[in-house]
Amino acid sequence: MPAARPKMPPKPPRRKRGFEAASKLVAGHLRGPLEKRGFSEAKLITHWPEIVGEEIAASAMPVKIRHAHGGIGTTLVLLTTGGHAPLLEMQKDAIRQKVNACYGYNAVSKVQITQTAPTGFAEGQVQFTARPKQKPAPSPEVLQAAHAAAAPIHDERLKEALERLARNVLTKNSH
Repeated sequence: MPAARPKMPPKPPRRKRGFEAASKLVAGHLRGPLEKRGFSEAKLITHWPEIVGEEIAASAMPVKIRHAHGGIGTTLVLLTTGGHAPLLEMQKDAIRQKVNACYGYNAVSKVQITQTAPTGFAEGQVQFTARPKQKPAPSPEVLQAAHAAAAPIHDERLKEALERLARNVLTKNSH
């Protein structure tokens, strides 16, 4: 009687060749928290500025999707500050149409605007977008080293790009 072969652990699922979109890689991790708030697709949260436009996205963000008790109709709840609420109130129909275009069907039947105070509890001002980080100015030594690294290049555009790259790398390594 031949000896039984030891059981091998199952192979991990084979990934596709090439690059995959980052949204596909994190979609599984986001599904649970988003479904608790009623969002069936992460696309509405992750691509909010592209869906409704930069102007609306700067003043409002989606908080949850509430389903009606009878099963007919859903309400998209948006959070904004008090000053933006009247402007968003006038654009509710356009927002609803843009969101439904994202889903590909009439997923949202109503848009509800929820206001928050213009000042938060601890931080002061409510912000929907992160402040851009200020980069420290590179030291004269870093500028000189970056210029020297790109000096042998004759193509001006390539030289400029390499000098900027060297400046960024040297700045990060010096901190």
